[in-house]
Amino acid sequence: MEILQNLSSFNQSIKITPLKNHIFTCSVKPKRHYHSFQISCNYNQKLVLEFDPKIPIEEAITPPSSWYTDSCFYTHELNQVFFKGWQSVGYAEQIKDPGQYCTGRLGNVEYVVCRDDAGNVRAFHNVCRHRASPLASASGKKSCFVCPYHGWTYGLDGALQKATRITGIKNFRVNEMGLVPVRVAVWGPFILLNFENGVLPENEADIDLVGNEWLGNSSQILTDGGVDSSLSFLCRREYTVECNWKVYCDNYLDGGYHVPYVHKSYASVLKLDSYSTTILEKVSIQRCDAENDLDFDRIGSKPALYAFVYPNFIISRYGPWMDTNLVLPQGPRKCLVIFDYFLDSSHKSDESFIAQSLEDSETVQIEDMKLCEAVQRGLESPAYCSGRYVPQVEKAVHHFHSLLYESLSN
Repeated sequence: MEILQNLSSFNQSIKITPLKNHIFTCSVKPKRHYHSFQISCNYNQKLVLEFDPKIPIEEAITPPSSWYTDSCFYTHELNQVFFKGWQSVGYAEQIKDPGQYCTGRLGNVEYVVCRDDAGNVRAFHNVCRHRASPLASASGKKSCFVCPYHGWTYGLDGALQKATRITGIKNFRVNEMGLVPVRVAVWGPFILLNFENGVLPENEADIDLVGNEWLGNSSQILTDGGVDSSLSFLCRREYTVECNWKVYCDNYLDGGYHVPYVHKSYASVLKLDSYSTTILEKVSIQRCDAENDLDFDRIGSKPALYAFVYPNFIISRYGPWMDTNLVLPQGPRKCLVIFDYFLDSSHKSDESFIAQSLEDSETVQIEDMKLCEAVQRGLESPAYCSGRYVPQVEKAVHHFHSLLYESLSN
């Protein structure tokens, strides 16, 4: 009988009711061998200093190829560029209703974003506090997060609700075992995360604060340019590109320089002489007019707006369309580019227009992928170290590199 009682106790799960004002903390201190860490810091700093943003663009030399190839420098970038400040990770329609969630990965950070039962947007590290298994994958709708490994269960507010087979465990502090939170905000149609420590106060006035932190002085300019929640999500496409994430960004930022050579079909619908670039605090905006009297016009009559939000988010607003490109580093020589397409409701039923537009976009993307992968191979060559800027069209590229220098130097 005693054996049966012990077995019964062993199979019990513990349902937990956490305190209402739960605060989950997790102090993470990376293990470092001081000597090797110091050498690594000195090495990265040496590479950073090989670019000087104070030199005028007419005389400046681009960052060295090691910025695009070195694995140690890549890790430095993750810590200094991506794990500081606000990062766009998705769109608000993904978590429109209570229970909806989406997941993602940035560097070695797994995250999950959801809307809880009260309608609040939440974000957490997507890691079970028991044995580190991811809790959720892809996107969908759940009433709670159940670990697929051992069944630990967490509410949409991050609270630990159930821990299986923990009879006999000692010094178990429930309020210290909830999911580790991540700062989250929604600006317009976009979900933003900030992996730095700190809690964002919950009131509407903070949206302006987040917008200013993320976009600098361009927040209103983008809103006026049609970057808002008026368009509805259409579809997503993902591309793995065998190049450093900065190669892809550099290509986008060259002021249409490569368009007539790489995108001949796309170039035929643009007035490339009208290309202009505006440099703002954390954003660069390129504009270009479309040709008139086209048989198929997805660009529209107003100038197309191409915005690059430092460090890795691209917004293209033209005609009835808005495309966003999220460029995620996957290693020093690989990146994932996530395309999200948004469309004005007046065109949602025009299947032929949508199909042709997406086909044209796919053509441009494939052309860019081939180009960027070829550039990456060139960066690996011992014949190349640094290049030069063409001042007339590459102001946004220089601005991007200067912002990188600032982040990497801090």
